[in-house]
Amino acid sequence: MMMESKGALSVSSGTKRLADAVRAAKIASSQRTDIVVDIREADRARLEIFAEELQPIVDAVPADDDLFDFTLSGGPQPRFWIDGTAQVLMARDRRTYRFVRDTRLGRVTLAESGESRMIVDRVTEYVAERMVERDRALAASDGIGLRPAERPAAAAAAALEPIRLAPRPRSTDFVIALSWLMIGIVVGAGVLMAFAAYRGAPLV
Repeated sequence: MMMESKGALSVSSGTKRLADAVRAAKIASSQRTDIVVDIREADRARLEIFAEELQPIVDAVPADDDLFDFTLSGGPQPRFWIDGTAQVLMARDRRTYRFVRDTRLGRVTLAESGESRMIVDRVTEYVAERMVERDRALAASDGIGLRPAERPAAAAAAALEPIRLAPRPRSTDFVIALSWLMIGIVVGAGVLMAFAAYRGAPLV
């Protein structure tokens, strides 16, 4: 009986220690979650400040221009998107703005600074460069002002396409057919006369 009491006490003590451990783990997890949430909110707040300073540039870009996004996204690491590949996010120290771009060779850092104004200036230059690149691409594709050898394949093919004349009226076709018929009659008569003269037969 005494042994059973000691065993029950031991199990009870072990259960209590496990419950305390679970409770401590939940508290630690909650604290870590709060820290992550606080960091995320802090990053988002700094990016919102950046977005406010960039707003004049955003307003200057036409609303129907689909080249840029200008969107503040959430998630584990908030970021402000400039276009499909370029973005502004916070560095590990949570105080430095980092302007990066994703390429086929990996992520490239275009600018990095603790002052949002400097990143705004760099983003402004990037937006201007992208717009100029697009205008050049459009100018190169239309083939205007280039020699035939320098035009794109499509433009050169269009230039070499034969000129199509408007269809002739039916009356013109009738006159041409009648003319060929008369020429055929005259040529046939001439051939018969030549053949008769060759045979010595009198011409009727």
